Amino acid sequence: MTQRIATAELGTGGPEVGVQGLGCMGMSWAYGPTDTDEARATLERALDLGVTLFDTADAYGAGENERFLAPFVAAHRDEIVLATKFALDFSRGDGYRRTVNNDPAYIRSAVDASLGRLGVDTIDLYYMHRRDPNVPIEESVGAMAELVAAGKVKHLGLSEVTAAELRAAHAVHPIAAVQSEWSLFCRDLETAVVPAAAELGVALVPYSPLGRGFLTGAFVHAEKELGENDFRRTLPRFTGDNAAANAALLEPVRAVAAAHDATPGQIALAWLDRQADVFGLPVVPIPGTRRRTRVEENTAGTRIALTDEELRLLEPIAAQVTGDRYADMSNTAGSRE
Repeated sequence: MTQRIATAELGTGGPEVGVQGLGCMGMSWAYGPTDTDEARATLERALDLGVTLFDTADAYGAGENERFLAPFVAAHRDEIVLATKFALDFSRGDGYRRTVNNDPAYIRSAVDASLGRLGVDTIDLYYMHRRDPNVPIEESVGAMAELVAAGKVKHLGLSEVTAAELRAAHAVHPIAAVQSEWSLFCRDLETAVVPAAAELGVALVPYSPLGRGFLTGAFVHAEKELGENDFRRTLPRFTGDNAAANAALLEPVRAVAAAHDATPGQIALAWLDRQADVFGLPVVPIPGTRRRTRVEENTAGTRIALTDEELRLLEPIAAQVTGDRYADMSNTAGSRE
């Protein structure tokens, strides 16, 4: 009998979802070649395990990831919570460089395009993927609120915003969730964003909760071990001298994993689950995978309870990480704090 994961409310008045979601980007983009059949089977297995929040974006493969999800969405529309995003334009450059567009007119056109690719009438959770500080957030969220009124979107989300931006947005229309990078390797948002979200009744949806696979020990040096089309080769934390230095930080994770007869990835996810209690808000991480065995492993991590002593052992890791999250941090919240 399949053991399904627990559920949580995604923000005050938001949808009920499994306490772990699924990031779908890598199923068709960014992490090299994909076994499409296995990826589709992974979607089905995730749902069977109680994962109901499925996350994509129009920027993932210039809409290709949304198209990839469409058949699964059609088969299970009433069982899932579908999240997608707007704002990043990868149409110019090498596929990784981007421009950010928060203009209301663009938002209106972007949602219609996403609805068409996904084959749905309504998007359950619609995120602003990145902030353009040249456009007042009140104008952008006002346009997003119009989409709710029109029935095209049910709930609104923001990604990589500051606490001040979250407060300003929430004053215009309730925000259900903030999506930002949060993991044992990345804890910057705990200073201001997480407390603001807790105060406002907003959920946190951590992306890259496994450090893009690095916390699992799947690789050490991206440029030496990953394929040419894998965008992790562009990330400073996983290249050069940073890679080996950061890999050494995983020893406490391995020690805790051994004590639980678990994997390092499960411990990383269990740590993040505990933050819901620490900060008093829903935390629904969206680890990405395209393999059934991995989603089974990840969801099992929701049933691991870490002790206070184990949490103390893991506490120093993030402060010792070297290298930025991206080569260009200009479109992240940290650049605007």
